Amino acid sequence: MPAKPHRVLLDRVSGYADEAAAYMRRRRISRKPFARLYYAGGRATELPADSTAGAELFVAAGAVIDLTAKRRRS
Repeated sequence: MPAKPHRVLLDRVSGYADEAAAYMRRRRISRKPFARLYYAGGRATELPADSTAGAELFVAAGAVIDLTAKRRRS
């Protein structure tokens, strides 16, 4: 006996929902904050936000952003 039409549709929709949820999980895992530092010679280093140097760079970048925001308002 063939499957009922609404069951086929339900299976298809739940399959799409599972794929979308998996995509969002992968995206959330891979999108962690980091700081990228470029050196004069062209070399670049990526520092995670939870490292000491990365946290210091995030604080410094935040201060620069705040400073430029204040300049634009004035």
